[in-house]
Amino acid sequence: MNGPLDAATEAWGDQMPDWIRTLAIECGKSSQSKVAKRLGWSSTVVSQALRNRYGGDMGAFEARVRAVYEDQTLICPALGEMPVHLCQDWQAKARNYRTGNPLRVRMFRACNACPQNRKEAGDADA
Repeated sequence: MNGPLDAATEAWGDQMPDWIRTLAIECGKSSQSKVAKRLGWSSTVVSQALRNRYGGDMGAFEARVRAVYEDQTLICPALGEMPVHLCQDWQAKARNYRTGNPLRVRMFRACNACPQNRKEAGDADA
């Protein structure tokens, strides 16, 4: 195998989702560990997803890959238009209430009341 795209093609065959192809291409451009760091997930998860062996919440991982690499935006009720991956970051932070930072308190309240919040999704550091 020559790289991540070859590994993904071998593992997924004709059934490879477009977002796995995107993930493999991004790993080929830099490295698997750099992609994992940008996604906020472990390089083990990236490797397992590329090789069609990840047993965790594939929907949450797909959402993160799409959010980071497809430059999607949404309208946050508290902050206005923002990239989807920043919304996901705020959702993860909103799982734990912390005082001392007014923005963090505001986003805790906003995220926990927001219909876009994927409370069932895996943590970003899965």
